[in-house]
Amino acid sequence: MAVSSSPSPRLFNASFECRSDPEFSGATRGDKPGQRRFSPFRCGTASFVGGCSGGVSSLIFKFPPNFVRQLSTKARRNCSNIGVAQIVAAKWSNGPTSGSPSSAAAAAQAAAAAAAASSASTPVELTAVDDVAVIEGCNSNGSVQNASFLRSDGSIAIHAGERLGRGIVTDAITTPVVNTTAYFFKKTAELIDFKEKRHASFEYGRYGNPTTVVAEEKISALEGAESTVIMASGMCASTVMLMALVPAGSHMVTTTDCYRKTRIFIETMLPKMGISVTVIDPADMKGLESALDQNNVSLFFTESPTNPFLRCVDIELVSKLCHRKGALVCIDGTFATPLNQKALALGADLVLHSATKFIGGHNDVLAGCVSGSLELVTQIRNLHHVLGGTLNPNAAYLIIRGMKTLHLRVQQQNSTALRMAKILEAHPKVQRVYYPGLPSHPEHHIAKQQMTGFGGVVSFEIDGDLMTTIKFVDALKIPYIAPSFGGCESIVDQPAIMSYWDLSQSERMKYGIKDNLVRFSFGVEDFEDLKADVFQALETI
Repeated sequence: MAVSSSPSPRLFNASFECRSDPEFSGATRGDKPGQRRFSPFRCGTASFVGGCSGGVSSLIFKFPPNFVRQLSTKARRNCSNIGVAQIVAAKWSNGPTSGSPSSAAAAAQAAAAAAAASSASTPVELTAVDDVAVIEGCNSNGSVQNASFLRSDGSIAIHAGERLGRGIVTDAITTPVVNTTAYFFKKTAELIDFKEKRHASFEYGRYGNPTTVVAEEKISALEGAESTVIMASGMCASTVMLMALVPAGSHMVTTTDCYRKTRIFIETMLPKMGISVTVIDPADMKGLESALDQNNVSLFFTESPTNPFLRCVDIELVSKLCHRKGALVCIDGTFATPLNQKALALGADLVLHSATKFIGGHNDVLAGCVSGSLELVTQIRNLHHVLGGTLNPNAAYLIIRGMKTLHLRVQQQNSTALRMAKILEAHPKVQRVYYPGLPSHPEHHIAKQQMTGFGGVVSFEIDGDLMTTIKFVDALKIPYIAPSFGGCESIVDQPAIMSYWDLSQSERMKYGIKDNLVRFSFGVEDFEDLKADVFQALETI
């Protein structure tokens, strides 16, 4: 379809706003901070797909907010599935070409005028006119993310970034996988426009992908975040975040209980950058205050719940303490999931996840993400573009698909883990159980305040030594002996062997890792089957 080439075409003078250029996530020149905008696109033989009549090549077309998502199915099929800039190739008129605009164009012009008359924060409501579909609630940054009619995280996990608006123009229910390493420019003039931020493009596969953007927006919607950057693994997300936000010569604070590879990076790599670190117990608020008073702390970073003892940090309290001293707070919420805990709402500046775990949820994809304010995430994203660690679009698709059942899986895992934790705690062959849903847990009172569910992982100590614990683990028939957690399939591991076998027993004990410690990630199998399996395994020791 091409734009009518009548002698006196009518032009639309309205701004077209959509999601940000993934390479330049910050505000472009002239934009308000936090505003995301697609630039206008020139009409002319150099860059206009549909062609224009003589005399208008120097003019600029602009479109009303979210217009690409307001087109009918018929019109959308004729647009590029990647570049909303290609919207100029859509048919404006369903009737004979003439000097007067079509009804769809007239509706667009009316919508533009209405948008110009209202403030940026006022929701736009368009009525259905010919090719224009009804869209309610375009927010100030142009994305269709008004989910007021969705009352649960489960519905948001299914529809955010897709039914609520996505940059890939298609009538497919599922988000397509855009397999490309680069994005082309029709003419050099368009490339120059891109370099001068008048044209939107990902440019290169390392800087962004339409499928990946959907996954990012879905996570942002669940976390209540302005922006999310997704990377190739949880460790990639952790290390890039730390390097982006902790400057050389500064200080950071972390906790004793954490994922070992994170600890290794903090203890071995950060000192090489001139960064010093204070390590405190998750409950040691006096230690945190002391570190803040005595050092130039840039960041407090911890997991909550932690790995593998599921300790919980009072996110609201540590955020207040850190913000008084100008320090940022990043919470790794992998064990909690965005459904059980909202770290940003509790005061944290950033929340990080290994999306490999509960978010992906099927033990089939590696990914990591960081969510927070546009300003902070942009700093992380810019360094990510330099370092690489890009998520493959096929992996992004698996994350999107996995998230559609996130609420169902987490609900089942929460229930199974809590019930099993109570059973294990009462069993004579179990010495101790670590689970924040139990009153015996040292931070149970904190978990009750800031979590709506306690997660699907339970750690516990068998009444026995290394070999007795090995016998128990080997007797289990349902779970796989493997690293990781959070998937549909149950997984069990003995941290002394799986994660710390290279250390001596005495060295392992420095981190509280006893030979009889077991970490059990409960999947979505039937509770009674899991219970029977655990019981029969305990009977073997």
